[in-house]
Amino acid sequence: MKRALLPITILAVAGVVFVMLVRNPERLEAVAPEQALTTVRVAPVEPRSVTMQLRSQGKVQASRRVSLSAAAAGPVSWISPNLVAGGYFAAGEAILRLDSSDFENALIRGQSAVSQAETDARHSSTELERYRELAARRLVSESQLQELQRQADNAAVRLRDARAALAQTELELKRSEVTAPFATIVESTSIELGQHVNRGSALATLLSADEVEVRLPLALTQLGYLDIPLGHRGELPEDAQAPVTLQGMFGGQLHTWTGRLVRTEAGIDASNNAVQAIVRVDNPQSVGAAEEDANAIPLPVGLYVEATIKGKSVDNIVDLPREVIRGGNQVLVVDTENRMHFREVEILRLESDRVLISGGLRAGELICMSPIQAVVDGMAVQVVQQ
Repeated sequence: MKRALLPITILAVAGVVFVMLVRNPERLEAVAPEQALTTVRVAPVEPRSVTMQLRSQGKVQASRRVSLSAAAAGPVSWISPNLVAGGYFAAGEAILRLDSSDFENALIRGQSAVSQAETDARHSSTELERYRELAARRLVSESQLQELQRQADNAAVRLRDARAALAQTELELKRSEVTAPFATIVESTSIELGQHVNRGSALATLLSADEVEVRLPLALTQLGYLDIPLGHRGELPEDAQAPVTLQGMFGGQLHTWTGRLVRTEAGIDASNNAVQAIVRVDNPQSVGAAEEDANAIPLPVGLYVEATIKGKSVDNIVDLPREVIRGGNQVLVVDTENRMHFREVEILRLESDRVLISGGLRAGELICMSPIQAVVDGMAVQVVQQ
């Protein structure tokens, strides 16, 4: 009997519990799902003065290339051992000498001629003074006095001619020694010892060593970023010459030189709509050319270099990484409620790694620096200060 009542009792209790649960269900409050906010890095807008920098590249060339020629004629009696391709001469240093025997003999004859002419001129002058005294006392005729005057004048002319001939001989003797017109590097030579040269014969090709130049192509739009008077003809005034930094690889090492933009060429290259800016480097020793700096070298002619030109300074410019620009002229601004909005800005200059913004932003505003892809205007974000 007990075994029969136990299952019935369990079923009855379960039925009562089921009826109570159905009639009194527990109601749960509705909870909105949590939304995951995108985290972005932001930076405040800080307008400041920015100095423009223009970049270009070009090839180093000599500022002067001279074809050295003989100013006198004769056989070559001595050649400097430095007269080889790549050799160096200081200004005024002897390069070669011609056989000066003929010039030295001519110098002796010229000195003798001057001495004789001086003696004749003194004698004529003395006689003229004596005849003038006699003429004052009416002891000689006027015609005799005039003849003495003519002889004195001719003697003075012969003296001047003898002195001019002597000066020419001295000049020829001086020209028999060929010297460097300025600090030079020898590019090539075409003379040998014992060779007879004529006046005007080519001896060597020399390049200036005290200064070099670099031709840098600049787009017409870039000229507006330079602080130079546009349309100026000739070399720029010294206070208007923009500083330039040059860098180039030589011997497996990066070297730096400093120069200045001295002029722009008049013509415009139609193929790339650019002008050629000329940068001059005086005493072209690499930066840090102290005695203990063994790596300092002169700027080699023919080397390709990267140039950075200092341009004009502009106030109230926002300098940002180039990656913040979207759609050509927009940036993402984060407001005080941490919501992002697109903002159109005025771009002064777009460079390879940065953008210079001249308008459209206020100081203190937050700019999104993160490269997020899916952006909806007004979307909420989580902000992290950069």
